[in-house]
Amino acid sequence: MLPVSDVDRARHFYQALGFRLDIDYVGDEKFRVAQLTPPGSECSIIIGAGITGAAPGSVQGLHLIVADIEAARAELVDRGIEVGEVFHDAGGVFHRAGTDGRVAGPHPKRADYGSFASFNDPDGNGWVLQEVRVRAPGR
Repeated sequence: MLPVSDVDRARHFYQALGFRLDIDYVGDEKFRVAQLTPPGSECSIIIGAGITGAAPGSVQGLHLIVADIEAARAELVDRGIEVGEVFHDAGGVFHRAGTDGRVAGPHPKRADYGSFASFNDPDGNGWVLQEVRVRAPGR
């Protein structure tokens, strides 16, 4: 569940990302549930009213896995989404919270799990694109 302040604004944002609207149920002015699914995913997000006590924008670090970080970033930018530049971690493994240790550009060897780009929804919930071309064995 993602806490949002304006369900319609958030729904339109996620649909602009290419998420499929699965359901938008309005119970009354205090209860609404909208479920959206990223393209090619079996996992969904839920936004709404009366579904969580968390503050809008308080969710950080949600990951969307993509096969080509630069192409995925370009597609979102073409859709009007403000996405940060592609980066990798100075330590070469996984990104840290915030912007500490970020190095511009994809991982030098384009190692799986090593290249990222980030964006926020209108409330400030934070997302990270992560490039994975070949998953580690067993995943």
